Amino acid sequence: MNQLLHFNRTIKKIHLWLGISCGLIASISGLTGSLYVWQPELSSALNPKLLTVSEIDTISEETLLQTASYLMKRHKDSLIRINLPYREQQTVSLIFENGETHYHHPRTASYLGTKSVSIQFFEDLLNIHRTLGIPKIGKYIMGSSTIIFLLSILCTGIYIWWKAYGNNLKRGFIIKWKAKKKKLNYDLHKVLGASFFIPLALIAFSGAYFTYNSYYKAAFTLLDSPKRTQSNNSDIQPKFTELIRKPDSIYALRAIYFPSKNNKDFHFRYIQDRFIEPGFRRSKELKITKTDEVLSLTQFHTDLNSNKITAQFYPIHTGEIAGIYGRLLVFISGLVPITLYITGFKMYFLKRKKSLKTKRKN
Repeated sequence: MNQLLHFNRTIKKIHLWLGISCGLIASISGLTGSLYVWQPELSSALNPKLLTVSEIDTISEETLLQTASYLMKRHKDSLIRINLPYREQQTVSLIFENGETHYHHPRTASYLGTKSVSIQFFEDLLNIHRTLGIPKIGKYIMGSSTIIFLLSILCTGIYIWWKAYGNNLKRGFIIKWKAKKKKLNYDLHKVLGASFFIPLALIAFSGAYFTYNSYYKAAFTLLDSPKRTQSNNSDIQPKFTELIRKPDSIYALRAIYFPSKNNKDFHFRYIQDRFIEPGFRRSKELKITKTDEVLSLTQFHTDLNSNKITAQFYPIHTGEIAGIYGRLLVFISGLVPITLYITGFKMYFLKRKKSLKTKRKN
């Protein structure tokens, strides 16, 4: 009995101190992620001239490739990447070595403008979400705090909740809105923590992948068939000129990465759906040399099970795998950590204040 009491006290202390420390980082991650969920719609609304065109559905893949080919030939020596229409962007964008981004009409190739303040804002927001804006070590701080949030804060919190309400689950989901502030604060903390345990766990688990992807992939290789090895399809020798002229039969060309100081090869990135659709994320990655030699080729429909699964972490993390309802759930869930942090801190502060008063009286 004493051991159980000691264990429960230890769990509460872990929940408290990790909540106060790592909970703050989780709150920042949640707030930035919650806002970024609507980045496609907000970016399009704020930048209609740069990102949207009329009747995008009538522009064929052949036309898009012709436009990309024309712009590539015109700016080839100074380009590091060409982005074709994808997600919120219905136009073609050129990324130059000097860091500038130019947007062009996908049909006429006419110049539309350069990167706006709002587009840069969302890029900075994503950087904060992933790295806190700290170079090199930032992603590890964020990734580690996400794992701690999942394994320690969420799990200890649900354990404490279960110990209190396991025999009467209904009481664990009741908020007494007319109660005193202390009771209302406690009710909000317990109900939000229990109600959003599963979505927050999924968001945290999928989010940590972007920092520790190699470990995730290694773990998921257990689901691969032992008799099957991934083929890079090296017998296929597509020519660069054909890749930017002839559409792929399954996937849509999303981006072309050009050789640079750090990478001497061409990288073609494909996606099955250009714009946001619910369901699995299906993609294709092709790397070739300047002499058209295939270095690697991976595509969803022939990929290993481990790669197919890990490819879904992005749509799971953003909620896009479940469409608008999934994104709405992720948006609301992203606001929960900061609420838990504030209510949890208030509970600690009030308890600390009461303890100090008791000591003074004695």
